[in-house]
Amino acid sequence: MAPRPPPRSCDTFVALPPAAAGGRVVFGKNSDRPADEVQEVVHFPAAAHPPGAALECTYIEIEQVEKTHAVVLSRPAWLWGAEMGANEHGLCIGNEAVWGREEICDDEALLGMDLVRLGLERADTAEKALTVIVDLLEKYGQGGNCMESHMAFTYNNSFLIADRKEAWVLETSGKYWAAEKVEGGVRNISNQLSITTKIDREHPELKEYAKSKGWWDGKKEFDFAATYSYVNTARMTTSRSRYCEGYKLLNKHKGSITSEIMMEILRDKESGINMEGGFMTTGSMVSVLPQQPDLPCIHFFTGTPDPARSVFKPFIFVPNITQLLKTCSPTFGHNDPVKKQPRFQNKPDRRHELYKKHESAAVVMETTEGKGKEMLKEIQELEKQKISEMESILQNGCLDVNQVVNLFSQCVEEELKIYS
Repeated sequence: MAPRPPPRSCDTFVALPPAAAGGRVVFGKNSDRPADEVQEVVHFPAAAHPPGAALECTYIEIEQVEKTHAVVLSRPAWLWGAEMGANEHGLCIGNEAVWGREEICDDEALLGMDLVRLGLERADTAEKALTVIVDLLEKYGQGGNCMESHMAFTYNNSFLIADRKEAWVLETSGKYWAAEKVEGGVRNISNQLSITTKIDREHPELKEYAKSKGWWDGKKEFDFAATYSYVNTARMTTSRSRYCEGYKLLNKHKGSITSEIMMEILRDKESGINMEGGFMTTGSMVSVLPQQPDLPCIHFFTGTPDPARSVFKPFIFVPNITQLLKTCSPTFGHNDPVKKQPRFQNKPDRRHELYKKHESAAVVMETTEGKGKEMLKEIQELEKQKISEMESILQNGCLDVNQVVNLFSQCVEEELKIYS
């Protein structure tokens, strides 16, 4: 008998030409997490590290590499890794919680969110990021509590990895994994294994392990999702699951998907993509990756819960970016309850300035009809203006670096002004 289904949350999407408009790759993700968890948007510049340096991730220490790329991340403020993010080379990664037949490891290892950040810091293409992640998975494993709580919440991970040319879906079960290359059209992942018989890369013992567990007879065609989980893959795109709802929304707009369409998909409440309740959408991201290498990639982040009442703010990688102070949560160093043993004995206030102001504004938008509607209209107009400005950059190929260093921070200031 299959185990009781775990909480369903998170969705990541990608559209490649010809499904995406304008010869671009469009990436999007909603991060669905505990409703009281703060998500911050942070930037780390490229860096060089001394040989033999160690790197402290959320729970464990691993070997650092000599050079790390500049990254922008949307992450739960209590951990080292990220739910989603991008790097200076136009690489984007988002991850999902997945469950299956394999028992989840409770031992502290690398979180899937740590692997997202490590892939972005160490790779410059989607396939290289896949290699980074699976090599680290083999060496250090995945595991540990994925929630800031003394109650354990553990899972395996799937990843959607995209660059200017292609995307890869990577799905894991313990140390075993399968990967599917996406070269055109649309693809989404949710909280279930979704790779079936199209497997372009795999763990060398993937099939043998399944045979040893009695999950596969070695004769019929190997279907990863059907073998390693309880998913009925024949009904994956026709059921009422979150994966299916995301699949339908992408296909509804196939051929014309833009950043605005992707934002619309992430805001969809009827499908459950924009999640409400004890688990809710706590942060959202949309990226536009032009296939022309001379054009900049543009990454939009909310840094606040509920994309329907948030502003997608643009970020472009350039040297000397202004620090993202208003979306950066306070830090607590060695006194952080995450770092102390036993962990999670209390929960400090991790709200950043934008989160606090948005929290108050969201109440107004929900409860005060006249003022709330006006505020919502103003943030929608701000977002529309920023999207228009970014489209102009992509159309004209003209980038004012002196303005772009403040791009995200300036938009945050304009959003804060509306909330005041």
